[in-house]
Amino acid sequence: MFTPHRKKLAISALLGSALLAIPVTAHATAPDAPSAPARTQAQVVTEAAVGLDDPAKKEIAMKIVSSAENSSLDWKAQYKYIEDIGDGRGYTAGIIGFCSGTGDMLDLVEYYTQVKPGNVLAKYLPALRAVDGSDSHAGLDPNFTKDWAKAAQDAEFKKAQDHERDRVYFDPSVRQAKADGLGVLGQFIYYDAIVMHGDGTDPTSFRNIRKRALAKAKPPSQGGNETAYLNAYLDARVWAMKQEEAHSDTSRVDTAQRVFLRKGNLNLNTPLDWKVYGDSFHIG
Repeated sequence: MFTPHRKKLAISALLGSALLAIPVTAHATAPDAPSAPARTQAQVVTEAAVGLDDPAKKEIAMKIVSSAENSSLDWKAQYKYIEDIGDGRGYTAGIIGFCSGTGDMLDLVEYYTQVKPGNVLAKYLPALRAVDGSDSHAGLDPNFTKDWAKAAQDAEFKKAQDHERDRVYFDPSVRQAKADGLGVLGQFIYYDAIVMHGDGTDPTSFRNIRKRALAKAKPPSQGGNETAYLNAYLDARVWAMKQEEAHSDTSRVDTAQRVFLRKGNLNLNTPLDWKVYGDSFHIG
């Protein structure tokens, strides 16, 4: 399971809201069918209004990320997941790879404790504060993993994981993508990047991957071509992934996101077929 890179660092100030622009060609039934009837302005507006935060699209996003993070489409089975995968970030756990060494696990347990004081994980807060920034298990072993699994049976803990996923990763990345004029696929590409890399100040962070892409192409909000910009963004993402051994397998881009982009599926419409690490996945 791949995990975010220094995810605790503050989310960057996001651009103001902009009209979500999805090119008409992205939704044409066939690019070589000039006789296809033109869509009405109402249809364009309706399609543009659907983003990755639409419940059906968000469910697709959760499944695709889980295929890469957990080799499974069953993302809801991951609330109880926890292990140290030896990547220097301590324990990795939950639906988005919260890490004891990067601060987002601490934020999660703090939030959970606000919502439900005295929960089974609250007693680990001092230890989580102490190990933040390291791969240490000091104060967590031997029962932290068992207690995490117990907490995952609590509906409030599941809601807390959802809350922190959205607050730190999903909502900021989707806002930024919409501000850049990107459609549903572009919003997903941003989300997947922030999940893995976080939004710190290091060169491989989400914001700096975006800066690297902007140096090569303009997003739709600046008059650029959406497909060209997303290709530039994925190039920058692959570069960032290759800077760290734990992320050096780029198949979640090469045989998943690039597949959708090559097909012109900018709205991330089903059916979807892709591969990650050689495993095939399908959403009908």
